[in-house]
Amino acid sequence: MTSNPLLNYSCRKQAIQYPIHLDALDRIQLLHQRAKASGYAGGLLITGYSGSGKTTVKKEYAARYPQQRESDRTRIPVLCVETPSAPTAKNLAEAFLIELGDSLSYKGTAEQKTQRIYHLLKLCRVELIIIDEFQQFFENGRRHEIGRVTDWLKNMLNKAGIPVVLIGLPYSDQVLRLNVQLARRFSSRHYLRPFGFSSPGEIQQFRGLLSAIEKSLPLPSISLSHPEIAQRFHYASHGLIDYVGKIVDGAVMQAHRHGYSRLDELGFAEAFEEEVWREAPRELNPFTADQDKLRYLNRPGEPFALINSAPSWGTSRIKAA
Repeated sequence: MTSNPLLNYSCRKQAIQYPIHLDALDRIQLLHQRAKASGYAGGLLITGYSGSGKTTVKKEYAARYPQQRESDRTRIPVLCVETPSAPTAKNLAEAFLIELGDSLSYKGTAEQKTQRIYHLLKLCRVELIIIDEFQQFFENGRRHEIGRVTDWLKNMLNKAGIPVVLIGLPYSDQVLRLNVQLARRFSSRHYLRPFGFSSPGEIQQFRGLLSAIEKSLPLPSISLSHPEIAQRFHYASHGLIDYVGKIVDGAVMQAHRHGYSRLDELGFAEAFEEEVWREAPRELNPFTADQDKLRYLNRPGEPFALINSAPSWGTSRIKAA
């Protein structure tokens, strides 16, 4: 039985490089190399909206340094840890131990777990730590608990002497404001901004991305990089790479489902409704709306409503002590 190229396709599997993505990888590489050369355990905070490619950057960098099974240990050059929901010193320590392969990660006090982390970081020869979903400190914590867990993180990282990358939503920096020493360690920041579409350079860059994706498609298509189609893609994705991928992959699946022989605006409109905004009125769907009615979908109730707003310490997201 032969595989179906439409079912196997995902543009997110393709090695498509673009400057915003490469800049983030370069910043991580520099931090990593500097630590190996000088022993300086620096820090870097990478932020971006959901869909901006943060997870892709993390996975791609970790893939450059795969884990290696040795006779008595697993070498983990790049350790990736996901911040638990409502993080505490104890459950964050457990998250570290799980990724370090500790089968008894759930046992012990926070202090006991921390001591095991130090031992395993050395045993597994960890060179770089990437902590993802850092905004969880802010979203689901209490002020006093955030203070305790950021102190634990600061002390653990200082003693471990390993460079660290924090990854999270744009308001992750508000967590660091609660701990001056931790903020100082992560004073180096990188923002994975959405693709713009205002200047000629921004338009050229976004059209270049679409052109690269078009070359990878498993069936004929309208020109994704045509100026009008590119503009429609930008409105449909808000310039966020993951939403571009959702729409393209969704259109390929629509072609498989309905037997389309070519990708056109109808297929992309269907994919937008399926993958981005199921209740999209026809006049607001960027692939069916009249050209003079196109606009960004960031009003209340629309898919990108949260792009231009972020929680603050005054909102209900942060609980009283």
